[in-house]
Amino acid sequence: MGIFQIMENGYGYVLENGDVYFSVDKYAEKHPTYGCLAGRDFDENRAGERVAIDERKRNPADFALWKSAKKGEPAWESPWGLGRPGWHIECSAMSAEHLGPCFDIHGGGMDLIFPHHENEIAQSCAACSESRVSYWMHNGFVTIDAEKMSKSLGNFFTIREVLEKYHPMSLRLFLIGTHYRSPINYSNYQLEKASDRAYYIFQTLEDCAHCLSSNADAGSPMSSEDNACIEKLQSSFQYSMADDLLTPAVIAALSEPLRIMNDLLHTKQGRKNKSRLAYLKALQAEINQILEVLGLLPRSLPQVLEELRFKALCRSNLSNEDVDIQIKKRAEARAAKDYDRSDKIRDTLASQGIAVMDTPQGTTWRPCIPTNMSD
Repeated sequence: MGIFQIMENGYGYVLENGDVYFSVDKYAEKHPTYGCLAGRDFDENRAGERVAIDERKRNPADFALWKSAKKGEPAWESPWGLGRPGWHIECSAMSAEHLGPCFDIHGGGMDLIFPHHENEIAQSCAACSESRVSYWMHNGFVTIDAEKMSKSLGNFFTIREVLEKYHPMSLRLFLIGTHYRSPINYSNYQLEKASDRAYYIFQTLEDCAHCLSSNADAGSPMSSEDNACIEKLQSSFQYSMADDLLTPAVIAALSEPLRIMNDLLHTKQGRKNKSRLAYLKALQAEINQILEVLGLLPRSLPQVLEELRFKALCRSNLSNEDVDIQIKKRAEARAAKDYDRSDKIRDTLASQGIAVMDTPQGTTWRPCIPTNMSD
């Protein structure tokens, strides 16, 4: 699919200097839906938003399919002379080459809806009447302190740089916590929140897996109330995903099932529940299925928990040995009833993103949002 088919079908014209343009008037005669992706009437389509209007065009909205060569630019031979493809035609050509004329999903930023994607549709359909994209998905921008992230503003960074400090699961949870069409404001605090949430989810599932593997007897079947909770989680997930992939609602809906799971695992009242094991198993299966769809189900829970702990240590510039030493010093202070010193050690670690926890099995730690960090 390309310029040759568009020209053969009568939708293009050539200027004296070798520039080739797409005629939106010709296209609109047979395709009155031109502009529907952006929700614009034909008369609203104006050129000149990105570059100065070329007075040689038949319609100001016409766009270049091929540009004649300019000094210092890459150029290739063509029937119209040396030149290069236009901005829009490159995408149509690549999509047709690798995906064919029809494919399911085409993505891009909100700023590409018009004119880029609108014109991509027009030229693709002009070249091939069977051309079709089932779903167009346009994402919001990443902002930093309410400014769009861009190289020109100097506030640009790569995913690789983010992953040096944060686990991929934390980043993914952070991203799907905002609807894909909405702008997402990046900050270390928001990533810390996502990382803390990820640890909580995976630790809960790991505790559940350990409990179920240690208890062969399933106990009593679930009550009608328990079944209703599972059904509510299922229907909420299906409804939210059908609502234009409303992933923030899916994440929010996990809070109550996870709380119930922790009650069943760790509270006296929860452990007395006769249908406890059956309920835990059902919750585990449903939450795992949701996380798998979202790309948030790790292959190994112990491994991802250890990786999250390691990333937290990297952010705090501490090692496991450093934390162990501080925990030992805290234990010594507690034994000497020097509670001020004990609290100071705990608070210092918490400010570095390390939460000390005293359990019947001894003192341990988990990552947390640094207490000295604010949004």
